[in-house]
Amino acid sequence: QVQLVESGGGLVQPGGALRLSCAASGIVFSRYTMGWYRQAPGKQRELVAAITSGRNTNYADSVKGRFTISRDNANDLLYLQMNSLKPEDTAVYYCNANPPSTWSRAELWGQGTQVTVSS
Repeated sequence: QVQLVESGGGLVQPGGALRLSCAASGIVFSRYTMGWYRQAPGKQRELVAAITSGRNTNYADSVKGRFTISRDNANDLLYLQMNSLKPEDTAVYYCNANPPSTWSRAELWGQGTQVTVSS
C-alpha cells in the first residue's frame, strides 16, 4: 500500500520542541525528495523543509536555525526536529514525497498532523 503516515504532532508551549515523523510505504523511499509542508488556518500550504535523495536540504527562512529535516533510508522514515517553537508555527504539518522527474509517478501526501504552539 502506497502511503505516508505522519506522527508526533501535539500541543507545546512557546520555546518548546517536537519531533515529527513520517513513515513511508509502497515507494522506493531512498529515491524520493521528501518534504514537510504546513498549512495554518486561512493560509496557503507552504514548504517548511525538504531533503533530496542526496541529502541536500533547504528550509523556509522562517524556520532556519530552528528546524532540522532528516531521513532514515534504511527504515523509510522522514523526520522534522522542531526547536524553539513559536505560536506562528501552529499549523497542520504534511509529509510530501516527490519522485524523480523522469518517473511516471505522482507525488504523495500524508494526512497531516496538528502542531499547536500555545501557552
